[in-house]
Amino acid sequence: MTRHSKAPPARLMMMGLTLVLVGACNDGFDFDLRGGIGAGLDTTTAAKAATADRPRPDKRGIISYPNYQVAVARRGDSLDDVATRIDMPAADLARYNGLRPEDQLRAGEIIALPYRVAEPSPATGGRGVVTPPSGVDITAMADSALSDAETRRVATEPLQPAPSNAPKGETGLEPIRHKVRRGETAFTIARLYDVTPRALAEWNGLGSDFMIRENQILLIPPAAIGAPDRSTAQEAAAAPAVTAPGGNTPTPTPPSARQPLPDPDKAVEAPEAPDLGKTQTARSSRMGYPVDGKIIRPYARGKNNGIDIAAAAGTPVQAARDGKVAAITTDADNVRIVVLRHDSNLMTVYYNVDDVTVSKGANVKRGQSIAAIPAKDSFVHFEVRKGFDSVDPMPYLK
Repeated sequence: MTRHSKAPPARLMMMGLTLVLVGACNDGFDFDLRGGIGAGLDTTTAAKAATADRPRPDKRGIISYPNYQVAVARRGDSLDDVATRIDMPAADLARYNGLRPEDQLRAGEIIALPYRVAEPSPATGGRGVVTPPSGVDITAMADSALSDAETRRVATEPLQPAPSNAPKGETGLEPIRHKVRRGETAFTIARLYDVTPRALAEWNGLGSDFMIRENQILLIPPAAIGAPDRSTAQEAAAAPAVTAPGGNTPTPTPPSARQPLPDPDKAVEAPEAPDLGKTQTARSSRMGYPVDGKIIRPYARGKNNGIDIAAAAGTPVQAARDGKVAAITTDADNVRIVVLRHDSNLMTVYYNVDDVTVSKGANVKRGQSIAAIPAKDSFVHFEVRKGFDSVDPMPYLK
């Protein structure tokens, strides 16, 4: 096997960061395939990117949740235009959102309504009504998220719910509303609720500069139905204990104190990695290998949170199990990542792929081609995650 060149500086800069600036986590893996970087990169946020899509509004731009309604601005709209379209006094709408009636809005920008207007109906486009799935306690979810926000000491201001009288319609989770306070940014709010800034921007129609204003009301993107609880990600992202300045830092035991160093005159031959294509029995395991090839790096939690499998450039990368495409994203070096969601609270992550052939939200079957091995660095990094926490893939593949 040809050794891969040392990771470029852009990859080294990813040490200590999560993808897209959210939920710091020490759960990374080594990209130069020699253990030199340690836990330098992390795919946790790629898994966390599996938030729900924003529901489609009705013809007026109204999205109606059980406890509140919002309006979605169109290109060229002023606040007065939105108020006219939804039949609400512009002054009420402006006061509630910290705007002026003449203020121009971005296409897709969310405007919170201070009280309910006429519910979406077939006459207004037959869409825009969202109800939670059965068995989901929205109030408990909101209380839990806001309680966690208090623990993190990030300023937040919960809004009082409006009377619940919305008819049934599209199934989805009701987002938490967050009123922006002075000093907050889109990034601090995204960290507060364990979502990506990109998802926060897409849900609220923010600009490319992620600018927000004081008293603006933001919708926090909810997890897609069936996605793991974000509390799992929060536990995985818990920072390790840090010794206070001036305190005693424990001295690590040197390797030579535990076992003798190898004799430099004696060459040690690494055992040959198994050829997965010859050893796997079809359908005998809970998951299939994404490619037929040799494991060039095994799983080692905190160092390599999956397995790296070498294969020829252009080799199809296959879904390990029946599931749904939860996210398609890239890291800072534009390396492609595909995340699939499966039953039993499982996710699989396929890192370092090219020519992705599926789209977000698509259902896939085990063995279906979803991407290909790239020409550069011809391997795929494959992870299995229980919730957002990485687990050893091998028991699932045997």
